[in-house]
Amino acid sequence: MNKNLTCLAVAILCAVACKTPEKTVLPVYLDPEKPLEERVEDALSRMTLEEKVAVTHAQSKFSSAGVPRLGLPELWHTDGPHGVRPEVLWDEWDQAGWTNDSCTAFPSLVNLAATWDRDLSRLYGDCIGEEARYREKDILLGPGVNMGRTPLNGRTFEYMGEDPYLAGALVVPYVQGVQSNGVAACVKHFAVNNQETRRTATNSVVDDRTLYEIYLPAFKAAVQEGGAWAVMGSYNLYNGHFNCHNDRLLNGILKGEWGFDGVVVSDWGGCRDDDEAVTGGLDIEMGTWTNGLSGSASDSYGNYHLANPYLERLRDGRATEEVLNDKVRRVLRTIFRTGMSPEPHYGRFTSPEHFAASRRIAADGIVLLKNDGVLPLQVPEGGKLLVVGENAYKMMVVGGGSSNLKTKYEVIPLEALREAFAGKAEVVWERGYVGDVTTDYNKVVTGQDLSENRSAERLVADAVQAAEDADCIVFIGGLNKSDRQDNEGTDREDIVLPYGQDGLIEALAATGKKLVVVNISGSPCAMPWAEEVNAIVQGWYGGSESGHALADVLTGAVNPSGKLPFTMPLALSDGPLKTERQYPGIREEGETWWQEYYDEGVFIGYRWYDTRNIPVQYPFGYGLSYTTFELSNARVAKTSLAPGASQTVTVTVKNTGSAAGAEVVQLYVADTEASVPRPSKELKGFEKVYLQPGESRRITFTLTPQDLSFFDAGSHRWVAEPGEFHALVGTSSADIAADLPFTLK
Repeated sequence: MNKNLTCLAVAILCAVACKTPEKTVLPVYLDPEKPLEERVEDALSRMTLEEKVAVTHAQSKFSSAGVPRLGLPELWHTDGPHGVRPEVLWDEWDQAGWTNDSCTAFPSLVNLAATWDRDLSRLYGDCIGEEARYREKDILLGPGVNMGRTPLNGRTFEYMGEDPYLAGALVVPYVQGVQSNGVAACVKHFAVNNQETRRTATNSVVDDRTLYEIYLPAFKAAVQEGGAWAVMGSYNLYNGHFNCHNDRLLNGILKGEWGFDGVVVSDWGGCRDDDEAVTGGLDIEMGTWTNGLSGSASDSYGNYHLANPYLERLRDGRATEEVLNDKVRRVLRTIFRTGMSPEPHYGRFTSPEHFAASRRIAADGIVLLKNDGVLPLQVPEGGKLLVVGENAYKMMVVGGGSSNLKTKYEVIPLEALREAFAGKAEVVWERGYVGDVTTDYNKVVTGQDLSENRSAERLVADAVQAAEDADCIVFIGGLNKSDRQDNEGTDREDIVLPYGQDGLIEALAATGKKLVVVNISGSPCAMPWAEEVNAIVQGWYGGSESGHALADVLTGAVNPSGKLPFTMPLALSDGPLKTERQYPGIREEGETWWQEYYDEGVFIGYRWYDTRNIPVQYPFGYGLSYTTFELSNARVAKTSLAPGASQTVTVTVKNTGSAAGAEVVQLYVADTEASVPRPSKELKGFEKVYLQPGESRRITFTLTPQDLSFFDAGSHRWVAEPGEFHALVGTSSADIAADLPFTLK
């Protein structure tokens, strides 16, 4: 029986047993028809001090306590943003050995961001929320919306790109979809958490303008527009205080300025101080002793900062019950919104619809970067397609840190291409290079054999030899989820492809055969061979259906419509982080923590490259199609705008090619007369439009006063200064079809 229904049934039976002969009256907190806050206050009034403290900290690796006496269920937390994590043991990270916890693996969040599609984000949230509810999870630890400050961040693949508007627009429907299933979306990692190097010992030193313009907007959108029920603090420090109990971030901004009424959950092991844990805005402390019972006293959970030490402070007057009650109210709201929601939620798990959604999202996020006509793939009847590269064969769902999943199945690209060309052409695979031969993570095992006896030289030679009679070559390489690639806990060392792949690609290009390069990664990679190959496709960690999604795009079953959610630079040195004090940080004399200075301010990603006219490999928002589009008749409603008024921008987009497809129309704003340094353009709107050949559609954008503003730290408010602005309509940050000036009075 469902654990939450069991608790509810026990409580109702107790209430019935105490009824008067005339009428059964449920306690207010048990009555789902009563308003939420009435239920919260009634339950709070019935709890003892010890019960209140108990609900503010973990009782196992992934659960926090309820109140059994009152029929209030415990809260079950689960990773992660891409799928529901397999069950682990009560006090350990090791797998519990269940045979029915193999989930649907959805594409990585950067893949979702590359769709630039709000509807697909809602579909993603709906599906993963259903899976979490079926598994009786109450808090889903995701999505992640930290900004892509550096392409080296090991968790870039878990986030939504380098732009706060894009991430904010996509996080809202994701959160709404998850929570429509009675599961709390726990948005993470709050805040200015942009590297894995020394993530638990680095203080982020960032000015208020940068904080409010770049690193907070997506979180604010999740809370105020998405209605997120939970937020997770981050490991790092800000203003010298750990973010899992950072008074300014949690009490001042999140709960104060934004009016967040949900629960703040610590990252696992992110709580570091008894006093700040009480006063700094944390509501549930999770995972301090992350290696189980061996890292602490026998009563591990009782020794958490918000457990016995908190109880002692309450009893001797060092802590107030008023602050405790605020924490408990937030926990109770979460319980009544999830396990004791008025609406019944049952969920679905590994349904055909979920796998179909995973395939669709993965395919719609794949980005076509270059194509000289070789794609869609055309292999003669009875011909030979040579597939080269470890990533064509290696399963990618397993690994990467807390987003590690045990999926019901995973379709690899090689398998999908052989399926697509079955009976038409021979598909031959050569490994080409050896990357990561591990096939398990946290005791989740793929079952693949990735052992290899050939030398690096032999692997290249064999691939080149196999190309002699091939009609076309598809190289599928890139990164994986091993250390110092796309992986929690470590950052990359450079954006150069590892394992000698650049040399292998150049050797394949030298054969003169048609060559398609597919780069599978969750973060930007340098492509020095771009001019030597016929086509380039940016793929991602696409989940259970990743192979099918890639084959759909390569064969033309799906017309690519993805757009880059980050800039693809030519070299790491071209980016905004130039000094050690910016990244990975420095340890100054007398300081306990490493100091990481955000000296670049608001100039990250395309804001840096475009403002300084620095050439890039491919710009933010870029992506091609198998058809062509044209933007025309762009207009602003007003050439002179009154203070506080909104501006309307319209443009017509037409499919001028011969295939149905989708274009992402993007709206940027430029402020040319600002009193502070501003980027040359900033994304303020986008719309993905699906069109048949010859079809056109008129798109309308609305620019609000907020869209024209910068954050003035001195007055702590958003300011839109009078002067000239430009509405820039295009298909990437570098491909602007219309420049529409207007004046703000």
